[in-house]
Amino acid sequence: MKNIPFNAYWVTEESDGSFKSQIIQRSTDDLPQNEVLIKVSYSSLNYKDALSATGNKGVTRRYPHTPGIDAAGTVVESNSGKFQPGDQVIVTGYDLGMNTAGGFGEYINLPAEWVVTLPPGLSHKESMILGTAGFTAALSIHHLIRCGQKPEDGPLLVTGASGGVGSISVAIAAKLGFNVTASSGKTDQHEYLKKLGAQTIISRTEVDDQSGRMLLRPQWAAAIDTVGGNTLATILKSLKSHGNVASCGNVASPLLNTSVFPFILNGVNLLGVNSATTPMPLRLKLWQNLANEWKPDFQCIETKTVGLDEIHLSIEKILKGEITGRVILEHKQNL
Repeated sequence: MKNIPFNAYWVTEESDGSFKSQIIQRSTDDLPQNEVLIKVSYSSLNYKDALSATGNKGVTRRYPHTPGIDAAGTVVESNSGKFQPGDQVIVTGYDLGMNTAGGFGEYINLPAEWVVTLPPGLSHKESMILGTAGFTAALSIHHLIRCGQKPEDGPLLVTGASGGVGSISVAIAAKLGFNVTASSGKTDQHEYLKKLGAQTIISRTEVDDQSGRMLLRPQWAAAIDTVGGNTLATILKSLKSHGNVASCGNVASPLLNTSVFPFILNGVNLLGVNSATTPMPLRLKLWQNLANEWKPDFQCIETKTVGLDEIHLSIEKILKGEITGRVILEHKQNL
């Protein structure tokens, strides 16, 4: 393997238990000796990256560490017959950026079974505007459709709609013909949500029932929930008969306090979404969808591109809930 120096965002655990981040120079010799060495052109910022970058041991067990659960780039070396130098690839999920050095470094070295060939129709940058957020949105919609959900069934609710997963969910669902209701706590983002394709916009307080009732007036045929907690409980009580909700986030709370009545009286389905461990055949199918008939209008997705020396500011903002749309990391020295 070539000994290539590169820059990486490096998080260390200090002796007092605090965590420090800085940009350091590493060598490809320092990376895990896996099958595919990739020169990263773009990564993206996800909430999980921010947790890893600030020492959350539920995400990253061992430090020092380089976060970045998404990466797009070019194969430099490969010990696998599946990939050759020069191949354009993307990686999302698995252990990338969690306990394996991730896309916040200019090079990554990964098992071949984690790597996906970049599908025609997507650029490196577009694939990272999507990233784990877009893939999670696509997986959520896939699960709804798999359970028979159709646009003519009625409104589709998307919670946390101005965030990464939420905004791309709105864009894809609207493109597929769903009547999308977007829920957001950011009143200044209504025009943005309309541009993405939302037909109705509601406050997040309207999906936060405090009455204690077991069931509520049916409002939505389906939902994609990025929030969790009482928001998810409210959705379950408010779904129309035989409705489906895809659960893919817990920004409000990981706890779910509800009854069995939505399930045994209304026949609703609660669908779990875990993008990190999606089997490769389905992963490939969804990336093909995202490059073709599910491809959103990227001009409508609010996107900020930052360099490695700027990513820490965006990490602080995403932890405070101050990010709208997507933040993309461009490894400018690699272009």
